[in-house]
Order: sequence, then structure tokens, then C-alpha cells
Amino acid sequence: MSFRTTSRPSRTTFRSTTPADLDRVLSCTVDEPVSWADPERYRSMLESGAYRPEHTWIAEDGEGRLLARAVWWTFPEGDRPLALDCVWTAPGVEDRTALAAGLLTAAHDSFRAAGWDLPEWHLFLAPDWRDDPAVSAALDWRLAAAGRSGLGGRLERHRYEWRPGAPVPAPSGRLVFTAEPDDEVFVELFRRTAEGSIDDDTRRGLARLGAERQARETLDAYLRMPGERSWWLTAHTPEGEPVGFALPSANQGGPVVGFLGVLPAARGRGYVDELLGEITRFHAARDAERIGADTDADNLPMAAAFDRAGYHRFGVRLVLTHA
Repeated sequence: MSFRTTSRPSRTTFRSTTPADLDRVLSCTVDEPVSWADPERYRSMLESGAYRPEHTWIAEDGEGRLLARAVWWTFPEGDRPLALDCVWTAPGVEDRTALAAGLLTAAHDSFRAAGWDLPEWHLFLAPDWRDDPAVSAALDWRLAAAGRSGLGGRLERHRYEWRPGAPVPAPSGRLVFTAEPDDEVFVELFRRTAEGSIDDDTRRGLARLGAERQARETLDAYLRMPGERSWWLTAHTPEGEPVGFALPSANQGGPVVGFLGVLPAARGRGYVDELLGEITRFHAARDAERIGADTDADNLPMAAAFDRAGYHRFGVRLVLTHA
């Protein structure tokens, strides 16, 4: 599908790519500190199915010269783009914001026409990104383009990692963890732990979808991740009181904390440390070289739990969302 505008002297065409465009897509040289779909990464993700030609969009001028590129990511088994990874414009483009906004708007219109939700844009930054002029310059036009194309919401998430040599939390005996094969049990746990959550994504999902659908979409998202379904655990006190759950998982980069939740009635007792500790022990026992995790910058209790469990904050994920 192509979208054209006559607002520039040389007509610009926006379209998704085909396999025949691969060499042109790989020719984009990203030298800024916020975009990361370089040729090596693009080829690797293309082979896995996480990148697709139809989820990669380009802008061309009237002579067919490449002006801009945008790359979306999805689960390898998925059918729709889930997050925007990279936006690039060619050197010499006069108005990068307008061009990028046009490209994103064309893609977003196509996604909506297919019945898909608007994908978020994830920008991965260093913890001190606000102090780096190069990052600020790279972000300015991208943030402006995001806003013009419908991604006016902004959320900052802190990224953490655990590596061998950091402490492995010892079990306290306060909780008993049990494997649970029934997906419906986790649907109910997702639904119940979403009540009163301070996680932004959870709150937005509840507002947009309602409790039941939000819980089922969360289940589906974690079932699609590379982590094994058999890893998922429910948590109870030794006396049998339900407390919550712990979902060790993995993404394309390796082991991750995944998801943990404490039921409303069990909150305020420090169980978050027990759940995170169990996930950490689970991965560490399998010789994980790294365990990744992130949480909203405003979720101070979860950030404190990561600190106590020996996780190191190494970066920021800036998430641009449909406002």
C-alpha cells in the first residue's frame, strides 16, 4: 500500500517494503545514539521472524531515492507489529520531523485499517540520557514526529539486570511455590493482581480493555514469549493462603524476570521480595549469564525490590504510546 503527499516539491511515497527491497533497507546507516536496527541486527531479526518486510516502511522521493525507514518488531509467531524499534532519515533531509511523521502516519493508517492497535515506540537510552547533548538532538525530532503521528503519550521505564557475582536471594520459607498448568488460573491471577496496580501498562490496559480482556491479552503475550510455560509458578503461604504468582520467562535476548504479582489482600507484607527472589533463583540455577527486567520509573516499590535483590539499573526504556 502506498501513500503520497504533494506538500513537497518532489512527491514523496510512503510504503511497506518487499523482500526485493532488502539491500536498500540494509543500506540505512544509523549513527545516532537512539536507533539500533543496524544491518546485523536487521538480518538476525528478519531470520527469526521478529522483523518482517511488511512491517518495515520506507519513504521515497519522486526519483525513487530512499529518504526514510521505520522498522517495527513483533513476536516471531505473531501477525501484527507490536513496537517500533527504529526510525532513520537520510542525510540532507531538510525537515526530518515532517518526513518521519508522514512515514509513521502512513504506516499507522495501514495498521488501523488492518484492525491492529497502534504500536508503541520503544527508545533505549542510558540512565543519564538527559545529560547527553547527542541524545537530546537525536530525540528532539523523533519525539516531535511521534506526537504528530499519534504517539503523544510518554512513559519512562528503568531497565535492570542481574549477573553472576551478584547475590542470589536465599529462600525465606515464607512462601511455597507450585507449578500450575491451568491457564485459567493465571487469567484469574492477572485479573485480580491488576486491581490497584501502579504499573502504567496495566492501568492503561484496564482502561482500554476491561479486566477480563486485559487479563487474557496479558496471558497471550506471555505465552508467545520464548520462556517455557512450565516455568510459571503460583505462590501460597505454608498455611495455604494464596499470595500471588511468579513468571520467570525469556525474550530474544535471554532470561527475564517476566511478571510477578501480589494479590491485593496480601500486599504490604514484603512478598514482592519473595516472588522476585524465586524468579532470580530459578534463572540462576540454570546458569543464566544475565537476567533482564524493567519497571516504571514511578514504581518505587518495585525499583527498591530490584535493588535489594542485587539487580543493577543500566538503562532506560522510553515508551511512546497512543495518548
